[in-house]
Amino acid sequence: MRQPLSCLILLLSVIAAPVSAAAQTVQRQEGRAYATANGRLLYRETHWLQGPASAQSRLVLYRCSDGRPFARKWMTPQGSPQTPDFTLDDGRDGYQEGVRGGAATRQVSVRASAQAPTFSRAIAVPPGAVVDAGFDAAVRSHWAALQAGQSVAFQFLLPSRQRLVPLKLQRTGAVTWQGQPAEQLQMKLDAWFGFAVPPVTLVYATADQRLLQFTGTGNVRDEKGKYPQVRVEFPAAPVATPAAELSAARTQPLVKTCGA
Repeated sequence: MRQPLSCLILLLSVIAAPVSAAAQTVQRQEGRAYATANGRLLYRETHWLQGPASAQSRLVLYRCSDGRPFARKWMTPQGSPQTPDFTLDDGRDGYQEGVRGGAATRQVSVRASAQAPTFSRAIAVPPGAVVDAGFDAAVRSHWAALQAGQSVAFQFLLPSRQRLVPLKLQRTGAVTWQGQPAEQLQMKLDAWFGFAVPPVTLVYATADQRLLQFTGTGNVRDEKGKYPQVRVEFPAAPVATPAAELSAARTQPLVKTCGA
């Protein structure tokens, strides 16, 4: 039962748009994922963001600890910031998953490996639902309610299971994260079996509502196909970068292993 929350790690990233790369400012942000058990660096994330917050696109390269990319995610706006289209490709074994289509009904696909068939399913997405990194937009849109102590419930579309799962989010208190004021949130399954799934802890900057840290079951598998417990940190805000960098990242080859 750990996999539903695993899909939410990268759902805490920002989205990027397929509009002409030269026509819009591109920003880059770096993240690092550590094993919660021993603090070992598991992988790196590089995010390229493009477009306004209301219609933002995002490209993510997941990198080995030495910097080589092994997986890529491309997200584009669809309907609302909470429901982007996206495609994830893992170069290690050919795993793929994605969501695309209209605002009310989405086509959800998953492929277990390069040799496996692709399974697709049309799923009706209710108003207020969240797809992948659209969760970050949902946090911001409900920020006032969370600060007031209210919990927020919504349906999250999980491509790996080709189904919607109920989630509940609530504020747990004010904290200081690496010297800056922040708000700590907790996310868990809003179902009778939620006790069996480890909760996810999120830390957002108070000043600009930017995700600083995610702790829980990750959505990037290890080389054994398991979803590890991770702490993902985004210590620095996005910075401007040349549009050509984004274009190059979209076609950069993915490695088949992070080993030597």
